[in-house]
Amino acid sequence: MLPNILHIPKQMPITPLFDKIEGVHDLRRLKPAQLPQLAYELRLALLYSVGQTGGHLGAGLGVVELTIALHYLLNTPTDRLIWDVGHQAYPHKMLTGRKQAMLSMRQAGGLAPFPKREESPFDAFGVGHASTSISALLGMVLASKNPLARHVAVIGDGALTAGMAFEALNHMAHCQANALIIVNDNDMAIDENLGGLATFLDDQHGHGGPSQWFTALGFTYRGPVDGHNLTQLMAAITELQKLPGPKLLHIHTLKGKGYEPAENDPVGYHALAKIDPIEAVVTKHGATYAQVFGQWVCDQADTDDRLMAITPAMIGGSGLEPFAQQYATRLFDVAIAEQHALTLAAGMACEGAKPVVAIYSTFLQRGYDQLIHDIVLQDLDILLAIDRAGVVGEDGATHTGAYDLAFLRCLPNLLVMAPSSAAETSAMLSFGFHHQGPAAVRYPRGEAFAELPLVTPIELGKGQVLQTAIKPDALAILNFGALLDKAIVVAEAHGATLVDMRFVKPLDEALLHQLLNQHLGFVTIEDHSCIGGAGSAVSEWLVQQKSKVRLLCLGHEDAALPHGSRDQGLHHTGLSTTKMVARVAEWQAQLLAE
Repeated sequence: MLPNILHIPKQMPITPLFDKIEGVHDLRRLKPAQLPQLAYELRLALLYSVGQTGGHLGAGLGVVELTIALHYLLNTPTDRLIWDVGHQAYPHKMLTGRKQAMLSMRQAGGLAPFPKREESPFDAFGVGHASTSISALLGMVLASKNPLARHVAVIGDGALTAGMAFEALNHMAHCQANALIIVNDNDMAIDENLGGLATFLDDQHGHGGPSQWFTALGFTYRGPVDGHNLTQLMAAITELQKLPGPKLLHIHTLKGKGYEPAENDPVGYHALAKIDPIEAVVTKHGATYAQVFGQWVCDQADTDDRLMAITPAMIGGSGLEPFAQQYATRLFDVAIAEQHALTLAAGMACEGAKPVVAIYSTFLQRGYDQLIHDIVLQDLDILLAIDRAGVVGEDGATHTGAYDLAFLRCLPNLLVMAPSSAAETSAMLSFGFHHQGPAAVRYPRGEAFAELPLVTPIELGKGQVLQTAIKPDALAILNFGALLDKAIVVAEAHGATLVDMRFVKPLDEALLHQLLNQHLGFVTIEDHSCIGGAGSAVSEWLVQQKSKVRLLCLGHEDAALPHGSRDQGLHHTGLSTTKMVARVAEWQAQLLAE
């Protein structure tokens, strides 16, 4: 077992063998007998690194031996290696020439938190979402111009539960593609891996379902193999690589392997914030939006037994732990299966239940077809609690929720709300829950704005004026969602009217009519892409009115957002207070000069 090195302040552990590994060429010079020592030291370095930067810990600790074995035996990057889910890839990065940059992980300008093609030729495919590896690998096999290249995908942390992975397995078997799939079976996604597939894979001797099923499908199957035994692991990989056609290696690993706190609490140590170097505790802040949702859903369930909560492997991230403790029979974790989550909710609604689907904005994208066909077109009574809307920070572009307003507001029957504070989040969730038909409440990651009380009750399609301009030629600042604290500063800096719009669909058209003749221009603020978002909705309305009132939309630029802190992300895309104050001043001056 590793020592608890997270208590060591600002001191890199002693790793003499790992210090010699600057890339895979150095790894491949080692003797097999040296590899267990390298695994030990690699874990030490990983613990130290994540303790300094924050990030994903448990999954990386669990695949140290597998990472060493693959890069030792394969000729990467000529041989293609895909990690799925990508948060397993920290040891991969450390062995492929990036160990000196690990302390920049997840920081602006530093290493990406997931494999990223632009970052290294060893990152064969960008993997921020789960269950994509087998499809991507098969595509590479079919298009490869190098007949000697080998192709390997590691799929773990619950990623095999998604339907897309099975679609790819089916096609790979049909093609008889020469590729190796390694199922990293650690009984965990982010939370505990649940469902029939977890039971199916839990065959310690390989006599039951897995061997028979994968063999019948057309794969050469080996396993289960101890994923922490380098001798067994390397022997199995070597044997399978000599065989033609599709192959599947089933390994068992322990998430958090080698670090006792992470082994005992794989959910809590799935990912960490930065560790305090003296106290070795994660820094805590005020109530997050997820916690606000978690309290609301428990309170609502206590008064309405129709409520059923659904989440795709996001009990912890969505704030549902208290609900899981109090209402376990009414919580459905469907694993990494967003499409199923939405249609499951549709079926429940057909029978009179009131499903609440807790889902991240970026993961809702994966269930968009089901949202349209199975929920919205049938006008079913379902509430979407959309977390991680807007800039998420260190997890970067793959997890940024920048597009949900654009793809939600075009759907018929759907109510779309954007709360600006903790109190408003609870109130909108209640309003959406009691609304008859599909409704969505979108809120960001992180601490909820708590200073502003709920000034007026939530009414359908109604915003509220928080500040009225007293000067002529003033602007009206129309805020949509959780940037209200920044919008207040912008409005005060320019003596502008400030409106908390609350609803993206339907817009408060009556209020917009009132503002038209009283203001020089409108400024919309949203933590969302400028293209297709709330500002676009206001623009469309102004065109319909044939109004000459000018509009400035402040939101995400038309580009993928780099990783970094949430504040850095907002500043990068022009949504920091400083940048918005300056941009509005420049625009107002242009209007006055015309």
